[in-house]
Amino acid sequence: MPTLPSLPSRHRARGFSLVELMVASAIGLAILAALSTMFVKNTRAQQEIEQAHRQVENGRYAIDLLTVDLRNAGYYAEFDPSVLASPAALPALCAANLDGLKAGLVLPVQGLDGGAAMPACLADLRAGTDVLVVRRTATCVAGIGNCAATSAGGPFFQASLCNNATELDSPNVADFYALSLSTANLNRHGRDCSPTPASGTLADVRRYRTHIYYIANNNRAGDGIPTLKRLELGSTGTAPTWPAVPLAEGIENLQLEYGLDLAKDGVADLTAADPATANGCTDAACAVGNWRSAVAVRIHLLARNTQATPGYTDTKSYTLGLDADGEEHRIEPANDGYKRHVFQTQVELPNPAGRRLP
Repeated sequence: MPTLPSLPSRHRARGFSLVELMVASAIGLAILAALSTMFVKNTRAQQEIEQAHRQVENGRYAIDLLTVDLRNAGYYAEFDPSVLASPAALPALCAANLDGLKAGLVLPVQGLDGGAAMPACLADLRAGTDVLVVRRTATCVAGIGNCAATSAGGPFFQASLCNNATELDSPNVADFYALSLSTANLNRHGRDCSPTPASGTLADVRRYRTHIYYIANNNRAGDGIPTLKRLELGSTGTAPTWPAVPLAEGIENLQLEYGLDLAKDGVADLTAADPATANGCTDAACAVGNWRSAVAVRIHLLARNTQATPGYTDTKSYTLGLDADGEEHRIEPANDGYKRHVFQTQVELPNPAGRRLP
């Protein structure tokens, strides 16, 4: 008769003891804590890398925007604004009417040094930062290629090419061009015009641009993120408009220096943070003359992360060029958790400089 297998003894079916379970749980928790700590550190490191990349991108983008705009400053197609008389005083930054826009034609660049009285149109302006104005026309003709049509709105500019008594041969230099808030009065002609009265093909129409760059305390109301913004000249058809456009977050400070060509040879021979007071200027006529002589701009930007870094304190000071008195413009330590970086460049102004070459 076959022998049946014996049943396992009870002591062989025994599980883990309470002590063994507690030890295993403790080891598992320790491993889980280590993995969690490593994950958090890696996540924070990745966030810091992304913030650093974003800061560099924003700083370079801001520099590139300013550089491109400045290189086109004073471009009015075939019109040479050097024939225009200087205004009695510096024109208002945010012109309220067509006459104010025309007064600014002679100044391709203009600015306000930090601490100066600022116009009300610069809402939420960060204290102690500079303001830059760039005036020019679009480099493309309205309605041609990718350039917006005149129906997109003005102001508009025309440079006359017509050599007759009512335009380029007129004793009044205001007849050499047309600047209008709408398409009305855009009556300058091309080279095929007839002598008298003027007729023929109308001259090309370009959008007239004025950009006012400044640092705002916030990107969106109350978010506390300093941002490079600009006011962009527009028109209702009867009056100028100045909508604000955010450009680059985290730009905390803007300081500017201008190269002035006092010798009128197209080369800067004096650098000043405030041309209105440079070289002993004490009156409005001198201030306007200095601004007309600007042929270069040196840009200093201070960019910061948009989020604070836990455990970090910024104890550094930063130098952003020179003040109007010739002393270094130092930004004292903020002693906060934001990392910062300085961006600098110098931009030559080929249009104003080229017209002054001997």
